[in-house]
Amino acid sequence: MQAAALQAPTSQVFRITEEFDRHWSALAIPMEKAETETSGERYKLLLSCPSGLLPSQVSVVFDGDYDRIPHPDINLENSVSEIWDQRVHKNPSLYNGTKFRYGKHIWHDGGGSNQEPHVCLHLGLTDYRNFVGTNLNHLWESFLVASEDDAIRCQHTSSPLGNGAIVETSDKKILVLQRSNNVGEFPGHFVFPGGHPEPQEVGLVSHHHEDLTDSKVINDKVSHEMFDSIVREVVEEIGVPSASLHEQVFIGISCRVLNVRPTAFFFMKCSLSSKEVQKLYATAQDSFESTQLFTVPMIDLDNMASKMPGCHEGGLALYKLMVEAVKNV
Repeated sequence: MQAAALQAPTSQVFRITEEFDRHWSALAIPMEKAETETSGERYKLLLSCPSGLLPSQVSVVFDGDYDRIPHPDINLENSVSEIWDQRVHKNPSLYNGTKFRYGKHIWHDGGGSNQEPHVCLHLGLTDYRNFVGTNLNHLWESFLVASEDDAIRCQHTSSPLGNGAIVETSDKKILVLQRSNNVGEFPGHFVFPGGHPEPQEVGLVSHHHEDLTDSKVINDKVSHEMFDSIVREVVEEIGVPSASLHEQVFIGISCRVLNVRPTAFFFMKCSLSSKEVQKLYATAQDSFESTQLFTVPMIDLDNMASKMPGCHEGGLALYKLMVEAVKNV
């Protein structure tokens, strides 16, 4: 198992992360304006946890074994660098940066005993360059392997793990954002708040064979970041204080069929009313990413689903499964 290089987070790292996210959302996907999702299957549920998993029930194995494997077709693989070089030539301010790569997961249901169910996420590292050159390549389907096993099928793609939050206000409304027309990925579409867990937030910059850092410490840091990051995204995009968010649970992973984009979804409650949240939204740190906040009852979410990216429509499906599970308890 490979160890990882650790770097203490600094204010500079945080600024770089924020600017990188702006590039990620605004500049990454001009091809999606031409290539849109069809009305057929738009998402696949890679993992459903309708009972909702607490942080103690979610662990991570972070290892270089789950990094992207270069494609054996040298011409296809070379297109990754070619696309990136073209982007940088057009926009010299564009720079690379890291994200966690989704490899696979291992599910433990407790074996019928008194043990709680548990999931272990297997994550590697990827970066913006590989994301643009594989998942967002106009030949993205050529990077896929013919296999029923998603880990094998997507072994040549960047597959950065995104996150999304189903947030319920004190008056039982769900928060939905309408994306800005200035972002590259699905402008004007409805989305749940979210973004990505960040390697930089836990001091990870690379895998490093010579580093003797305890892998358990690294894995624990990354598993905590799964939950910390989704709270951070809600705070930054909606403007609510972190203290108002509670009862966060992991409900599964949805994958958008277009470009095979995996997203981990969480459910959480907000102690504020929908009216109070609307007032705070006007001062949200990342308000540039959206034009409007909707607070809607669950029954109205279906009317928005067709205008959501496939991964977020999958997030809605995960939420519905959670609601049904609660009814049947």
